[in-house]
Amino acid sequence: MARDLDLNSLPLFLALAETHSFTATAERLGCTKTRVSLKISQLEAHLGVTLFQRTTRRVQLTQAGHSLYQAIQPEMQMLQAALHHTQIEEHQLTGELRISAPEDYAVAVLGAAVADFAQQHPELRIDLRSADPISNMVEEGVDLAFRLGWLRDSSLRARELGQFEQYLLAAPSYLAAQGTPTHPQQLVEHRWIALNLLRAPLTWTFQQADQPQRVQMKAQISAHSTAGLKALLVAGAGISILPDLSVRSEIEQGQLVRLLPHWSLPPGAIYAVYPPSRRQPARVRAFVDFFQRWSASRSIPMVGRA
Repeated sequence: MARDLDLNSLPLFLALAETHSFTATAERLGCTKTRVSLKISQLEAHLGVTLFQRTTRRVQLTQAGHSLYQAIQPEMQMLQAALHHTQIEEHQLTGELRISAPEDYAVAVLGAAVADFAQQHPELRIDLRSADPISNMVEEGVDLAFRLGWLRDSSLRARELGQFEQYLLAAPSYLAAQGTPTHPQQLVEHRWIALNLLRAPLTWTFQQADQPQRVQMKAQISAHSTAGLKALLVAGAGISILPDLSVRSEIEQGQLVRLLPHWSLPPGAIYAVYPPSRRQPARVRAFVDFFQRWSASRSIPMVGRA
């Protein structure tokens, strides 16, 4: 019987119990006296008891009505408090914001942005998770993920923030020992380091004017993270490709050399990715907007216009 109960009648019951007036209850809840009377009559019929003694001047709880009021009024208060708290977290920057990003990007860019954002919103807890393997946002409770490259999961919603270049790289020590390639097809003769996070880590297409060159590499060494790949490159283990921003300091310091700069590789994109829910929480929207302003003010080359 409880499963068939119209729960919409309970707020009317509580209001009538407190106001002792159909008119006052209707005014409090913004409905008609007829609706209040109908819902209370339906509730009494459903429960099989009389909840109110009605007179021309006053509506008074019966013993059964008083017992019901005592039972559900505290639960209703708890429910209203929970709903209010949820509404505050939705529209104000409170609660927890879980962000996921590739390790190199978190170190090079995102960490500083999160630190500045946290200072502006001290009531918001931020959990920054940096890992190259793509996580399951729903299972891990991630609110926002930054992903570089090309999206695979079509169930997720994404907003492209900008694009980045891909650089072909090697260490000076490797080039001194193995020589410097001058054409993409020469790469098949070199030691290639494969990044296994990619869909096709051994196949790359280089472009110069209208001359595409598709090259199929052979890899003795592979890495499962961009940080690991960069360490192998710096150590002189071979040649590979990484996003420009993640190796900018290594190039400036002479630890890595960009190869074949007159040949371009397909650009990648950076995305703000959201789980497949109907609505983004205010804290997520606020951080993405902040991050775009923050990166633009610092001329971060990896983030362009949305």
